[in-house]
Amino acid sequence: AIFRTHGLDLLIAEAGAAAAEGDALTAGAIQNPNATGGLYHSFFNDGLFETHNGWFVGLGDSNAIEDALSGKRGLRKGVAEAALAAARLQRADAQRTIELQIKQQYFQAVAAAAALELAGEIAGSTARTFDLNQVRYRSGAISEVDLSRTETVKLEAEQAVDSAGQALRQAKVQLAFLLGQRRGFTDFTIDAGQLRFATPPGLTGMNAQQLVDRAIAARPDLRAQESQRTRAGRAVALAKRQRFPDLGINLQYQQEGSASGSVPQSGGAAVAGVTPPTLQLALTGTLPLFYQQQGEIKKAEADGIVQDAQAAKLRAQVVADVENAFAAYQTTGRLVGRMEGRLLDRAGRARQLVELQYQKGAASLLEFLDAQRTYVATKLEYIQDLTAYWNAVFQIEAATATELVQ
Repeated sequence: AIFRTHGLDLLIAEAGAAAAEGDALTAGAIQNPNATGGLYHSFFNDGLFETHNGWFVGLGDSNAIEDALSGKRGLRKGVAEAALAAARLQRADAQRTIELQIKQQYFQAVAAAAALELAGEIAGSTARTFDLNQVRYRSGAISEVDLSRTETVKLEAEQAVDSAGQALRQAKVQLAFLLGQRRGFTDFTIDAGQLRFATPPGLTGMNAQQLVDRAIAARPDLRAQESQRTRAGRAVALAKRQRFPDLGINLQYQQEGSASGSVPQSGGAAVAGVTPPTLQLALTGTLPLFYQQQGEIKKAEADGIVQDAQAAKLRAQVVADVENAFAAYQTTGRLVGRMEGRLLDRAGRARQLVELQYQKGAASLLEFLDAQRTYVATKLEYIQDLTAYWNAVFQIEAATATELVQ
C-alpha cells in the first residue's frame, strides 16, 4: 500500500504513460489552418495607373482536409492509441514486477530478523556455558584448552549477533528505498513471526497448467505486447497510406489600386486605376514520382515481425515463469514440511539433551559444540527454506499477475 502511493519507480512508469497519452493527443490533432497576407507596390512607366499599391490575403488548410479524407489522420491516431494502451499496461507491469521485489525484500528482512533472534539465543547459551566453564576451570575440573574453546565459541556467537544486526539493517534500508523513502532512513519494526509456513488459499488444488492459463489471461506485459503488435500493424498501414501525396487547398484574394478616378491615355481613352479583385483557389502537393515511402514501409514491416516474435517469446517466458515458480513452491514446501515434521525438532532436542549432559559432566565439550553447531545450521536452513518458500509464492503471484497473499 505504501509503494502504490509513494513508490518512485511507479511514479516514473506513470509519467511514461502520461507521455504516451500526450503522443496520442498529438497524433489525433487536426492541423491548424495557415494564413497569409501582405502589401505590394508595382512600378509602371508613363503613369499608366493612378496607384501602384496592392494587397492580398490567403487562407490554407495545411493539408488537413486531405489528411482526414485519405485516412492518414485516423491511422496515425490508431498507432498512437495502441502505443498508449501498451504504455498503460507497461505501467501495470512495472507495478507487478516491483511489488514482487518489495515482497521478497520484506521477507528478506523478516528472515534477517529471525536470524538475529537465533544469533541472540546462541550468544546467550554460549555465554552461560562460558560462565560455567570458568567456574569449572578455577576448580580444576577442565583444562585451559576447553576454557579457550568455550570463550572462542562465545566470541564467535557475539560476532554473529553483530553480523545479523547489520544484515537486518541493510534489508530494512533496501526495503525503505523500494517503498520510495525520500530522505534519511527511518527505522521500523519487522515482525519475525510472519516467517511461518502456510498454504495460500489461492494455491489450494492448483496445478501448473491452471496457473499458466491464469497468467496468459492476466499478465499485463503479455497484453502490452499485444498492443505493440496492434501498433506495428497500424504503422505498416500508415506507412503505405503515406504514399498518397499530401494535398493542400489554398484560397487567396488580391487587389491592386483603387476604384476611384482614372488616368487618360494618349489616345484620349481613360483607363481605370484598379486591377479587378482576384479570388484564387489552388491545390498544391508533392508528386511521388521518385520515392514512394519504400524505406518507411520496410522499417514498419520489420517492426511488425519483431513485435510478433517478441509476443511469442514473451508467451514462452510466461509459461517458464509459472513452471519454475510452481516447481520451487512445491520443492520448498516439501523442505519446510520435512523441517517442521522431524528435522528441526530432533536437532533442537539433541542440542538440549547434550547441553544438559555437558552441564552435568556426562558429555564432552566437543559433543556439546557439535550438537549446537548442528542445531544452528539446521535452524538457519529452516529460515532459508521458509524464505525460499514465500519467495516462490510471490513469484507465482508475479507470474500469474494475481494476489495470493493478503
